[in-house]
Amino acid sequence: MRRTLLAAALLACLAGCQQAESPNATADGATRAEAVDPQADARFAELAQRALETWLRLSPTFATSVGDHRYDGELDDLSAEGRQRALEARKQLLAELDAIDVSRLSRENQVDAAILRNRLEADIWNAEVLQSWAWDPLLYNSLAGGSIYDLMAREFAPLPDRLRSATARMEKLPALLAQARANLDPARVPKVHAETVARQNQGIRAIVDSFIVPHADQLPDDERTRLEAAVARLRAAVAEHQAWLDQVLVPNAAGDFRLGAELYDQKLKFSLNSSLSRSEIRQRAEAELARVRAEMYAIARTVLEDRADAPPLPEDPDEAQRQAAIEAALELAYAERPARDQVVEAARAALEQATAFVREKDLVTLPDAPVEIILMPEFQRGVAVAYCDSPGPLDKNLKTFYAVSPIPDDWTDAQVDSFLREYNSRMIHLLSIHEGTPGHYLEGWHSARHPSTLRAVLRSGPFAEGWAVYTEKVMADAGYLDNDPLFRLVQLKFYLRTIANAILDQGVHVDGWSREQAMDLMVRQTFQQESEAAGKWVRAQLSSAQLPTYFVGAQEHFDMRKAVEEKLGDRFDAKAYHDRVLSYGAPPVRFVRQLILDEPIR
Repeated sequence: MRRTLLAAALLACLAGCQQAESPNATADGATRAEAVDPQADARFAELAQRALETWLRLSPTFATSVGDHRYDGELDDLSAEGRQRALEARKQLLAELDAIDVSRLSRENQVDAAILRNRLEADIWNAEVLQSWAWDPLLYNSLAGGSIYDLMAREFAPLPDRLRSATARMEKLPALLAQARANLDPARVPKVHAETVARQNQGIRAIVDSFIVPHADQLPDDERTRLEAAVARLRAAVAEHQAWLDQVLVPNAAGDFRLGAELYDQKLKFSLNSSLSRSEIRQRAEAELARVRAEMYAIARTVLEDRADAPPLPEDPDEAQRQAAIEAALELAYAERPARDQVVEAARAALEQATAFVREKDLVTLPDAPVEIILMPEFQRGVAVAYCDSPGPLDKNLKTFYAVSPIPDDWTDAQVDSFLREYNSRMIHLLSIHEGTPGHYLEGWHSARHPSTLRAVLRSGPFAEGWAVYTEKVMADAGYLDNDPLFRLVQLKFYLRTIANAILDQGVHVDGWSREQAMDLMVRQTFQQESEAAGKWVRAQLSSAQLPTYFVGAQEHFDMRKAVEEKLGDRFDAKAYHDRVLSYGAPPVRFVRQLILDEPIR
């Protein structure tokens, strides 16, 4: 039976937009009643429903990704007319939100109202000021690839139904690629963006060849003929687009990938929805960098003290001595690594072991939904080594994908060695904790269970990324891998990467850092391998205000736990705390803290 989501059912899902006064439990188990205006709550509930419906209608690919399959045969309209319609709709929604007295809403709805406002203002700012549609070709490539991949990767409906939707979308994709060519101004497109999308463009064909062509015989003859015609036209359109990328965009791309302070600060504000400013983030990151390096040196002294080949290990080292000792200790971890063709299998085994440890220690309620480790789709490679792809909040009981990018076949032995030193056996355990259990996979499962569909759909990046980083420390503190000191050392190195991300993003987009400055931070100060650092340098150019989400979210999670521990004292229970934090969905961490500690929603 095909899973369809009627409008009435979708709107009813917004149960989180409560229309009556409800008590809110605090960290110590007490409750407080709110002076809630039921009419204001009802108005907000209706507005939130229409806002969500507007996003789903205007972005069919977004609708598919979150599990609403009414628009699976449609495609986003990024023409000038389509963008103007979307802009006007968002401005109208924001005006209606402005007319509601948010202070009279229930606390849960105050949180959702703040999330809704942030998203609407961000969308309007992006359309009018940042104008990604005019200079970021990756936007179109991601949309094109995702429009097909999200239909075919998960079995939310029978295969023939999904093939019919894919056919309809493939028929529309040539127009989307034409819109990209019409919208993009080569003078504004950064060279690195142009070169990256030129490499990724053929990945659209790879998705069709992998997910669609082998299953064409699942359709009746007439529908198969239509599908084959759509595939043929799409192949031609991708080839035409590739020629434009190679002959027009790449040679003429002259934009600056650096946002500059003004644009960066505004984008950072929308991306983080945090109380931390750019300068505060930088100060905390630099302080953490120094603290963690000192902790790593203490561990290095322990694991190296009986080795004849150990470097000097004084109690009060200078920078050169500290650097040499940490590097020597890390070499012990680098020596244990998977084979070139066993990275995915190693990640699968690590995920199973981490899950068993969480269950043994009873750290948090575990999901009852499946997770599958897959090779990262070609069209998504080149930005990150791994990611967690949770099913949309409106799709139920579907698999979460833990995607790992394979080692390219054309890499030299030296490149492979550098990669496997970075992604050694212990680092793969950490990656599986971060992306899997108890990181993104577990958090995504909890998030999708929250009754507010609006909150689930507008999931906070800093909450999700911060939670994943937070759980790395939770697992190490709980004694994962038998309290192996080298695991703790690698965990701290992984955390250094989080710290470096926040500093790097500012350095690149605000301070005008060169590649050499970026590589010094990553390779020398935070011990990343050359290949990892080189990839992160590219990522920092291609993205902005996303890399800091890991550090900022983690700091907020650490701060929140400390505040709750101080309030509860001996009554603090880690599992109860973790389940409570995740029970709010994934709003910005500051709102979870305010809800748990019974603070005003700000």
